[in-house]
Amino acid sequence: MIKVLFFAQLREVLDCASLELDTNVSSVGELRIALMQKGRDWQDFLAAGKALAALNQTLVADDARLKSGDEVAFFPPVTGG
Repeated sequence: MIKVLFFAQLREVLDCASLELDTNVSSVGELRIALMQKGRDWQDFLAAGKALAALNQTLVADDARLKSGDEVAFFPPVTGG
């Protein structure tokens, strides 16, 4: 089981704060692709470069490996000024 969290604009647009998935994906990138199959908004807002990912509260790239019990959070890039 993998817990997936969505923050900020992603949470609002996808109308989803979290999911628990029993899935056999092995990386954050595979998880991203699986979630994008849920529909157009999911594709638009989870596309690579549009949402950052954190694995167990550490920012990671899409090649980060997943295991049961992990928590993955997706959130939009933040810019400051």
